[in-house]
Amino acid sequence: MIEAIAFDAYGTLYDVYSVERKCEEEYPGSGAAMSRLWRQKQLEYSWLRTLMGRYADFWRVTEDALRYTLAELGLEGDEGKIAAIMATYLELEMYPEVIEAMARFGTRKKAILTNGNLGMIQPLVARSGLGAHLDACLSADEAGLFKVRPEVYQLAVDHLGVARERLLFVSSNGWDVAGAKAFGFTVGWLNRRGLPPEELGVRADYEASNLLELAEMVVSA
Repeated sequence: MIEAIAFDAYGTLYDVYSVERKCEEEYPGSGAAMSRLWRQKQLEYSWLRTLMGRYADFWRVTEDALRYTLAELGLEGDEGKIAAIMATYLELEMYPEVIEAMARFGTRKKAILTNGNLGMIQPLVARSGLGAHLDACLSADEAGLFKVRPEVYQLAVDHLGVARERLLFVSSNGWDVAGAKAFGFTVGWLNRRGLPPEELGVRADYEASNLLELAEMVVSA
């Protein structure tokens, strides 16, 4: 029986590709390419920093990934434009079904578990009104590591006070799904883009195309 739920933030509750419009505004004709490469490098840098033992918080990782993206695409690294684009990470759009889905999950404990530092995630939660539905916002910054290290997933167990198999972890990211399942969570995959599962020897317990659909599966189980 599921007693608590932890949600990834980026790509799960909040649309990271909504930064594309700002990228296009600052660098006309390059917004889509920038958005895709930026997200790719952001994840790569988080994994590499964890492997190298050279932790930096997710804001720094995100800015470094943006600077690399501009360099690879041959775009000018104007400091004013960089600051304006970075600011969009504090104003990401929440997926439209999230609030209704939170209510559908009922009275189970709920938390965000994100690579983002609290200075990034708290403004999003406040702006979107999601805070009323959450018991905690948990950041990998507390562990000084990034997902998929088990120490990060352990934060949810420690803060929510439930056994890992009774905690549902929800993510739209296949790599995060695999990491959480390997840790021992029950896992729900929000496969928003219709992708195949990662071939890492584990599979999600639930798969849905949006959070409300997943909530219906869980409460009906």
